[in-house]
Amino acid sequence: MELAKKVGLEYGKIANSELANFEIGITMEFVPPGFFNFRLSDFALAYQLERAAQGEHLFFAKTAQPRTVVVDFSSPNVAKPMHVGHIRSTILGDSLTRLLRLLGHRVVTDNHIGDWGTQFGMLLVGWKTMLDRAALDRDAIGELERIYRAINAQCDATKPTYNAATHEAARAELVKLQQGDPENLTLWREMIRLSQIQFDAIYGRLGVKFDHALGESFYNPRLPAIVAELMVKGIARESEAAKCVFSVGTLPPKEDPFLIQRDGEWQANPQLIQKRDGGYNYATTDLATIAHRLETWQPQEIVYVTDGRQQLHFQQLFATFRRWHPELTDQVKLAHVWFGSILGDDGKPLKTRTGENVKLADLLNEAEERAFKVVSEKNAALPEAERREIARVIGLGAVKYADLLPNRQSDYVFSWDKILALNGNTAPYLQYAYARIQSIFRKGEIPKAAVGGATVEIRLTAPEEIALARHLLNFGLVLEAAVEDYRPNFICTYLFELASHFSRFFENCPVLKAEAADRTSRLALCDLTARVLAQGLDVLGIETVPSM
Repeated sequence: MELAKKVGLEYGKIANSELANFEIGITMEFVPPGFFNFRLSDFALAYQLERAAQGEHLFFAKTAQPRTVVVDFSSPNVAKPMHVGHIRSTILGDSLTRLLRLLGHRVVTDNHIGDWGTQFGMLLVGWKTMLDRAALDRDAIGELERIYRAINAQCDATKPTYNAATHEAARAELVKLQQGDPENLTLWREMIRLSQIQFDAIYGRLGVKFDHALGESFYNPRLPAIVAELMVKGIARESEAAKCVFSVGTLPPKEDPFLIQRDGEWQANPQLIQKRDGGYNYATTDLATIAHRLETWQPQEIVYVTDGRQQLHFQQLFATFRRWHPELTDQVKLAHVWFGSILGDDGKPLKTRTGENVKLADLLNEAEERAFKVVSEKNAALPEAERREIARVIGLGAVKYADLLPNRQSDYVFSWDKILALNGNTAPYLQYAYARIQSIFRKGEIPKAAVGGATVEIRLTAPEEIALARHLLNFGLVLEAAVEDYRPNFICTYLFELASHFSRFFENCPVLKAEAADRTSRLALCDLTARVLAQGLDVLGIETVPSM
């Protein structure tokens, strides 16, 4: 309608010219006053499926405009066990990384490890005064956590266990570390080494890899110069002996991260970049981190995957950086991909019975053990080693899928019975759908090579075949939508619907017992479905097994 107005032609004349230049297999009709109806023929559906069966594509294409993206995720702390709070960042960040790479983007993953700060003064005091060497050899992170808690209790002035002498000793040890004391640096490096062993073990189980693991300490040399530059440029100013970034008043109050409403009035909510005692904080380090990433990898996009409680921090961080380097505003996208909490049955953040954070290693162990019990009940005749491997894939996949399935900005209730169920929208259901397809080929003694190649012909006659074919064609669109909004849950929903379409197809359309032409076509549909399931699950970081 708008085009007709601009060129002065009747709607019908424009419509007829468009109708003459359309792709084969797609029909289009003009409906007055100015609408088009499109119809995709079964022939066009079959043609695209044949191309996929011949290996030309899997219903998606690499981007024509690849970009460099830095993905910052997981970020555990040295000398502390990884707990359930790290799982969402780790799994979501890994999935986004896999998705971006699948679509042809260059991805740099950086694990911004917490390896600096006040806690190391306490850890150094604990190491020197109460370390149990035997316990350190048995469980290094557990022993580091024990001494930290003991010293921290003595450094908290609000607790009856407060000890002023211990508090002062922790401060003195931290100062020595910051000034490069050889003994403290050696102990600090040993804590990092021991922690990295734990990190590597967890990431190895999850199949997560990082290109870089630059801790907070890496950026320390840059911090004084950054603060000085922000002060010289007038971006930061002194306030009560500290240095802060304040609002410049160019945004409406509700959109300004440097303002906060108290008692009905908008008041200053500055970003602290240097404490009154001269120390630095997360904001200063994160500004240095952005600068380093831009200089080193020249990304067009930097993505931070953290929990929703850090929204204000990143809003202020991005705004400060834009004011520091306004020339880069249109060159690099800064995105905070935030997520909600994992809740227990009581609707509160998931904890152990004693009220402590659930350790990630314990959660993964329990997932595998519960899955092993289920697998053993279903397939007791399988060798134990095979049952253990299937249980590993199912248990870890169930935990990952449960985390990726909800809208990432929502909290969700963690339920073992639900995530390990073989029916409903779960990883085991999708893994079973994949294994079920593999069993068709085993039962028919059909090599995969027999269902592809240049001679494959797809025949779509039954409604269930057509519905399955249409859904397969949507795979690429879903991948693009997921990467655009940083939402792997779109892929979860797509895969569940794909498995449901396949189930209806399999129930209503005989495969091995079909006539020759239909048999070949339906085997190709089975194979394409399995390939898309495997590819989609791989993007989510979830493995498949040939039998369950």
